[in-house]
Amino acid sequence: MINIVNFSHTKLTISNWQLNKNEGWCVLGRNGSGKQYIDQLLTGELEADSVEELILPKAEKVGMISFEAQQEIYEHELKIDNTDFLNANDIGTKAKDFLPEDKWDDPLVSEFGLSHRLEAGYRQLSTGESRKILILQAIFNGIELLVCDNPFDSLDVESCEALSIALERLSKTGISVVLMLSNRQDIPSWCNNIAFIERGQFDVIGKLESTETKNQLDALLTPVADDTSWPENMRELSDYPHDYLVKLANGSVHYSGKNVFENLNVSIKPLQHTLITGGNGSGKSTLMQLITGDCPQCYSNDIEVLGHKRGSGESIWEIKKHMGIVSSEFHRQYRVHSDLLTVVVSGFYDSIGLYEQPSPSQVIIARQWLEKVGLIALQHSPFQSLSYGEQRLALIARALVKSPYLLILDEPTQGLDELNRHRLLNFLEHLEKQQHSTVLLVSHRKDEFLPLFKQHIKM
Repeated sequence: MINIVNFSHTKLTISNWQLNKNEGWCVLGRNGSGKQYIDQLLTGELEADSVEELILPKAEKVGMISFEAQQEIYEHELKIDNTDFLNANDIGTKAKDFLPEDKWDDPLVSEFGLSHRLEAGYRQLSTGESRKILILQAIFNGIELLVCDNPFDSLDVESCEALSIALERLSKTGISVVLMLSNRQDIPSWCNNIAFIERGQFDVIGKLESTETKNQLDALLTPVADDTSWPENMRELSDYPHDYLVKLANGSVHYSGKNVFENLNVSIKPLQHTLITGGNGSGKSTLMQLITGDCPQCYSNDIEVLGHKRGSGESIWEIKKHMGIVSSEFHRQYRVHSDLLTVVVSGFYDSIGLYEQPSPSQVIIARQWLEKVGLIALQHSPFQSLSYGEQRLALIARALVKSPYLLILDEPTQGLDELNRHRLLNFLEHLEKQQHSTVLLVSHRKDEFLPLFKQHIKM
């Protein structure tokens, strides 16, 4: 089905790769390693400078599922939003409209946990739900090859298992499956063929169960010691003047007559680092938006954030200047075309883009954080030109530049490779030791349930 021999391009080199029907492959790579060029090769967008043999399926027979593809659809949905003209909420294209009508009742839709979401608009879907819709769309369109970029990111354990089972089933029906992964922990047991890409060099490693394969991956993915200094702006929480950072009493949020959650009580004291877990759709992100003020129903709830009671005439920007926020929703909204340094500096102003002249000290601190997340060499690169994982690292640096009282991280490691995940978790442990910020983390990954969390809220 796929046979590539001595493929050479300035962005990608492959000496030998054969992929047959009914096979599952995992291609591991770090953020910025060049996985996106493999995507482009398989869809016919990347032409060789030289090649000995190149056999690929027709482009229309390749299904490509990635964060970038999801973002492109999301931005299109924003462009066609007619809410202002209709005097009503325009939900845009419904989830079911991405699928053939005769497949709406297909058992696979139910197995993916989407039967109850078919009437929702694409923008109303979570990142995981929209990914599953696009996978179903590709399957129902009769593809021969399915390529998924980190398909298990942001999915709860049950959804990961259901998706893995569905992908395994596909690989046994003649559809070849290639998983582009950033973390070894995400390799499903049925996906036995392993390759690795680093700086555009693609190499077949071997079979998953092979000791030699495991040793090679250990050597390639062992964290290196971080010898960079910590930025100088880190402040302690000792000057925080209130007893609580967040206090929610009998909280409830409902949409279209359906309760997202109700009678929820949450209190977070300074340095009471808090972990929030729960299945997809349980209301974790909604709770975060209630705290940040991005959920309209925050004003109908008894909630106090950073010493201000919602609806008491407080300025949302006065509150947000003491917050650092990283989430998939914010990542989707950060669509301003600017360079990486500008993105990080914008964290001082809580803006998407930069509309003021930053001070020299702010620029210095932003560069220190880019150094800390390993992106200083890209400081003048356009944000939109970076890989999804590199963008996520930049937004994490943006959240940390002002040393916020409350650091809100909603699935922050989504799209990060395991070395950068290790780096972020190290950041959090450092924050705990230095008492810089109080961390509020939403995560599905059990290896992110760190000892520093003093409180665990299960939604």
